[in-house]
Amino acid sequence: MAKPIKETLLEQERFELKSKSGGGLLSYEVWGYQENGKTVVTRYNLAYINHSICHVDNGRVLGFDNAHDYHHRHYMGEVMAVEFTSYEATLEKFQQEWLEIIKETRGNKK
Repeated sequence: MAKPIKETLLEQERFELKSKSGGGLLSYEVWGYQENGKTVVTRYNLAYINHSICHVDNGRVLGFDNAHDYHHRHYMGEVMAVEFTSYEATLEKFQQEWLEIIKETRGNKK
C-alpha cells in the first residue's frame, strides 16, 4: 500500500506595498510536497488586494487560485476558469498582470 503524501506549506508571504508602488497588499500561499527532488504544488492562492481600487471580493483586485477543485482567476469581483499548465506559469502570469495594473493605476493618478 502506498504511503499517503503529506502536503506542507511551502510558501506564505505578504507584502504591504507603499503607495508609490501602487499600494495594497500582495499575498502568496503555496502548498505541496517534495517528490524525487522536485517540488509538486498542490494548492496555491496568489492575490493582489487593494481596497482603493476594488470595493468587492474583499478588495481582491487580482488573484489566481485552485480552490473549489478548479483553477481560476479573480479580477475586480469576477471569477473565471483558466487553463492550467503549471504553477510557475500561473505565478508568472499573476506577476505580469499585477505589474500592468499598477502601471495603469499610477498613470490614472495625475
